[in-house]
Amino acid sequence: MSAVMTAEAPPCSSARRKARPGRGAFWLIVPALVLIGVFLVLPYLNIVAMSLRPTAVGAPHGAGFTLGNYANALGDGYILGVLADTLVLGATTVPICLLLGYPVAYHLARTRSRWGSLLYVLVLSPLLVGVVVRSFGWLILLSGNGVINRVLIDLGLVQTGLQLMNNRLGVTVALVHVFLPFMILPLVGVIQSIDPTLEQAARSLGASRLKVFWRLVLPMSWPGIQAGTVLVFVLTLSAYVTPVMLGGAQVKTMSVLVVQNLIDNFQWPAGAAQALVLSACGMVAVWVYARLTGRFMKGLQ
Repeated sequence: MSAVMTAEAPPCSSARRKARPGRGAFWLIVPALVLIGVFLVLPYLNIVAMSLRPTAVGAPHGAGFTLGNYANALGDGYILGVLADTLVLGATTVPICLLLGYPVAYHLARTRSRWGSLLYVLVLSPLLVGVVVRSFGWLILLSGNGVINRVLIDLGLVQTGLQLMNNRLGVTVALVHVFLPFMILPLVGVIQSIDPTLEQAARSLGASRLKVFWRLVLPMSWPGIQAGTVLVFVLTLSAYVTPVMLGGAQVKTMSVLVVQNLIDNFQWPAGAAQALVLSACGMVAVWVYARLTGRFMKGLQ
């Protein structure tokens, strides 16, 4: 009996050795780790170190370290107001993109039309044009003498041009257009993974279309909703070109404020601290959103 067990032991041990990943597998991920470290970790560490430096005249930073930049960022009422406006702008852009993007994504995921490829191209077409060009297009449409105001005046609907830009309205409209594809694409992938026969079965059992959507499609598509909303929210917080071109001096965001400190005022430590404060607030908002949506999904189930 012991001889048999001894004879069978070597195959088991060799199988275990084969199941364990060797050193060769580690070297396969080394290039990715190097890229992440050089282009992500090191720049963030540099920003953290810069935010702890004191400001100086005629130089990027002074000698030593200080927490004064964070105290100024968190204690200045103007900066806190700009931060709040930035978060509100992100919280406004996300639901608009979701309401506009979900029907489009559902149609793209379920359509069998030969025009489906053309619809994909239309959704992806904004990504093929630079954000500067897209923002400039909205500048032409929304300006005081732009296309929209000229049409309204020619039709006699208004006497003078409406104020459609240099305010939050113009910035929000342009941001929705810029980031709408980032909401649609994750939703399309998730909705396509939902078996259409499940919806047909629910309908055959007497469920209404609204109930099928609320109890079946929405919970199963929630990963795409979470991915799209988080992506659009983060991109909106970091947007710079669109708020500058369409907001002018009337709409300030943290990204605009950071760039002004870095380039115009040459205050790199203050700009770095404000950028990290914005990143921290964005991460906290995403964490709170994940917790709330997790409870919402438990309620649906």
